[in-house]
Amino acid sequence: MATENDQLITRRPRADLQAADGGVAVRAKAPARRVAPTPTAAAQAPAAPVVRRKRRNRRSEETIATILAATEEIVLESGAERISILDVCKAANVSRGTFYRYFSSQDELLDAFSRHKRDRFHRALVEATEPFDDPDERFDALIAYLENYLEHGRARRLLVVAPDYALGFFKRIFHDSIVRFEDVLRPVFDAWDDRLGAKIDRELVCEMLIRYVLSEQLVPGSTDRRSLPRRVGRMISTLMGAGVARARR
Repeated sequence: MATENDQLITRRPRADLQAADGGVAVRAKAPARRVAPTPTAAAQAPAAPVVRRKRRNRRSEETIATILAATEEIVLESGAERISILDVCKAANVSRGTFYRYFSSQDELLDAFSRHKRDRFHRALVEATEPFDDPDERFDALIAYLENYLEHGRARRLLVVAPDYALGFFKRIFHDSIVRFEDVLRPVFDAWDDRLGAKIDRELVCEMLIRYVLSEQLVPGSTDRRSLPRRVGRMISTLMGAGVARARR
């Protein structure tokens, strides 16, 4: 009978065991609690879930991109103040549940939209200039990119339909853009420094270029409205020519 009682006690719930014999039975039968160990659970996990997670991530990125594209169209049409989550869902052809999976509010959506616009501008800048190792060609590629952006970009439209949002956006990206421009133009500045025998104020040159782009959004030029970047280039060329002339004396 002692053996049967022991077996019954072992099968009791933990609360019963604590009540039995003042808790002695629990201590005596502690080894019986180590049941169904899973030492190889991680090793036996199939690789398929990892693949599915990657596939879900790709779908998520595509869904977010679709939502942001729809947001841009609505903002450019009606302004940022009148944007509604329902309109975005309709334009993106997603449910409200899908929308809230990625964005918790209208403000979070607009913040993400700002980051998206900034990153897209900088990514396109890198793609336009990276193929050129020659410093002069790289600088010309930068100028061409800015001219194309001013000709075909939609920042001016954004400023017209959503002025407060656009001004806030320009302010947020200003200093970050200076850093990005400096990085893109580093080979150019290095070459200019060598030719001049002096250090160019890189931050100032980049700030001039960015302020030029912003000023074109606010007050577009008339005839030769995109002359400032080329004038900056001519200024640098003049300085370099003067530096070479001084070095020859």
